[in-house]
Amino acid sequence: MSFDSTGFQMKDKALVGMVHVQALPGTPGNRLAVREIVEAAVAEAALLEKTGFDAIIVENMHDRPYLLRHVGSEIVAAMTVVVQAVRQAVDVPLGVQILAGANTHALAVAHASDASFIRAEGFVFAQVSDEGLMDTADAAKLLRYRRLIGADEIAVIADIKKKHSSHAITADVGLAETAKAAEFFGADGVIVTGVSTGSPANPDEVLAASQAVRLPTYVGSGVTPENLPSLWNCAAGFIVGSYIKRDGIWSNPLDISRISRLMESADQLRNEDASV
Repeated sequence: MSFDSTGFQMKDKALVGMVHVQALPGTPGNRLAVREIVEAAVAEAALLEKTGFDAIIVENMHDRPYLLRHVGSEIVAAMTVVVQAVRQAVDVPLGVQILAGANTHALAVAHASDASFIRAEGFVFAQVSDEGLMDTADAAKLLRYRRLIGADEIAVIADIKKKHSSHAITADVGLAETAKAAEFFGADGVIVTGVSTGSPANPDEVLAASQAVRLPTYVGSGVTPENLPSLWNCAAGFIVGSYIKRDGIWSNPLDISRISRLMESADQLRNEDASV
């Protein structure tokens, strides 16, 4: 699937695996040295590639509670080391997300580490997230920063009506219109999620976003082998983090049996597409 502004390509119906980086220096949950954090992330990414994932996103999920928009230099430095190591270990397209909504930081890490895309929160419209009020849309600042540092080749895939947030202040703006705004403001793709990590997205909402824009639309939470068929024809790809972990809990280790079940479901759907 092409992104017009960047030339970046990802396989259609891509399965995108999440690497949840262990808590980084300075965060409440940090217990490991950077070297150990890197080793864990590389091992997880290598396993995701080996088991068939088409792309990977590296995210600082264990850094909770998250800082809003601006994280410390220690986070940017550590994430750069982690993503560079993952980039050397795998050949699939690689993305970066830094919570919460630290999109310019993610872009800087991606540019320094030869990653291909970032996942961006708060790209258009304001929202109340569990970290606080994201009161300013990030598109203008982010895309100017992308031009400033010469990172135009890095795609920006934007969450719309993002999870873990209240959207009451934009209740009169539907999901499709939000997707159109993201496209108008220069996003290279959009992401539709459920209400929280691991919660399934509504197939009707995914379809509405997909039909509203010419951009690739991704499902960003709650993908399982059971609901993948209902989402398959609505989206360009599927970002998976929780289901593939032991007991379906995002903070647990990867579970090979769960990965196998997901891949079997995707393979069946791809075979059905090929036979039509």
